[in-house]
Amino acid sequence: MKGPFRLFMGCLAALAVLVAGGAHAQCESGSQLRGVNLAGAEFNSKAIPGRYGYDYIYPSAQDLSYFRDTGMSVIRLPFRWERIQPAINGALDSAELDRIRSVVDTARGLELCVLLDVHNYGAYAGQAIGSSAVPEAALADLWRRLAEVFANQPNVAFGLMNEPAALPIALWASIAQRTIDAIRTAGAANLVMVSGGRWSGAHEWEKTFGGTSNAEAFRDFRDSAGNFVFEVHQYANPSYSGTTTECISADSLRGIMRAATDWGRNNGHRFFLGEFGTASTEACLAALDAILGEMHGNEVWAGWTYWAAGRWWGTYPFSIQPTPTGPALQMSVIGKYL
Repeated sequence: MKGPFRLFMGCLAALAVLVAGGAHAQCESGSQLRGVNLAGAEFNSKAIPGRYGYDYIYPSAQDLSYFRDTGMSVIRLPFRWERIQPAINGALDSAELDRIRSVVDTARGLELCVLLDVHNYGAYAGQAIGSSAVPEAALADLWRRLAEVFANQPNVAFGLMNEPAALPIALWASIAQRTIDAIRTAGAANLVMVSGGRWSGAHEWEKTFGGTSNAEAFRDFRDSAGNFVFEVHQYANPSYSGTTTECISADSLRGIMRAATDWGRNNGHRFFLGEFGTASTEACLAALDAILGEMHGNEVWAGWTYWAAGRWWGTYPFSIQPTPTGPALQMSVIGKYL
C-alpha cells in the first residue's frame, strides 16, 4: 500500500493498538523512535539452550532506566529463536517467554517501546529457513505464537528476523510476506519491522544479488494493517560489516543514507535503521554524526537503534554501556539527536 491509502491504514492500525492497549502507543510508527540494541539474550549461540545468567542474559531494569533517562524511546531486544521455541512448530518455552515478558513489562512502566528481534540470520539451529529441516512456514508459526502473546500491546513491536543472510533475497521476501500475514491473522496490529534480505545493508538496498535486489523484491510488499517499515542496517567501516573500527568518510555515509531516503520517498515506504555503530575515534564520531543527521527529522525514517549496549560487552569498541567513569564517548554525538 502506498501514498494516502497506506497512511490512512497505518492510522487505523495505530488506533486499534490504542484501543486494545488502553495506553499511549509507545511503538507508533508515525513518530521517530530512537534508541539502542540491548544485547545479551542472543549471546553464545552455540550453547543452546544454554544456561541463563552464564551463557546469556536479558537487560536489567537498571539498563532500561539508564537509556530511558538519556531520552531514548525504544530498545531493540535481540534473542535466539532456538531458546524461545525449542522445537520447530512447537510450543514456546515458558521460562524464556517469562524473561521476555519481564523486559516488556519493565519497559512499559518506563514508557519504552520494545522491538522483539529474532536474531538468527535466517536460520534455525544452523539450517536455513526453506531447507528440509526448517520449512518456509516455520517462521510464521513462531510469530503467530509470539503475536498471540503480545498482540496489540502498545509498547511492543515485532522484528521478523535479523539479517536473513542464510537464504536468497527473493525467498526471504516471500517468507516475510507469509509471516506478516500470519501475525495479522492472529489479530495483532503491532508495528512490524521487515528486514531487508542478506545483511540488510542500506548501502546495497538497490544492488542485485541472485537475480533480484531488496528494492525489487519488497517494492510491492503488503500489510493488511498498514503498520510496517523496512529494517536496514548500516555500519561505517569500509566493508560495512561492523567488525572493524575504521570508518569511511562522513560524506560517503550521507550519500548512502540519502539514496535509501530517495527510494523510500519515491516508493511510498519507510525505513528503520535497526543497527549502526562506530568506535569512538574522531573520524568515527563524524561518521556517526553523519548517519544520525541524515535521519533526524526525516519522515522516511521511522527511527533507529544503535548497536549496541549491554552488561556483558566488556571492552567492545562500539558499546555505549555506561562505565564507572561515565557515559561512552559516542553518547556525545547520539545525545544531540535525543
